[in-house]
Amino acid sequence: MFKKFAALYALIRKDAAILWYALRHPARPAWLRPSVAMIAVYLLSPIDLIPDVLPVIGLVDDLVLIPLLVAWLVRMLPEALRRGYADAARTVDVVPVRTR
Repeated sequence: MFKKFAALYALIRKDAAILWYALRHPARPAWLRPSVAMIAVYLLSPIDLIPDVLPVIGLVDDLVLIPLLVAWLVRMLPEALRRGYADAARTVDVVPVRTR
């Protein structure tokens, strides 16, 4: 099961970061939290479109469907939130180091 999560995260790393930023932003759309919650429930649920007991095919639906849904949610976000993530990703807090 952890291999499933690792493979999904590798596919949708940037989109997941954008969604995480948008979930914490005060200007997030009202539909965002329930949508992300439904994706999480589907991912953790033992009920799938194709059961996971089938060796390869059972994981393929999750590896295809979840990234498509996450990419679709990111596309549906307001442009200001996506731009805000890009701005936040570019800024790096640098702490000056004291030398003696």
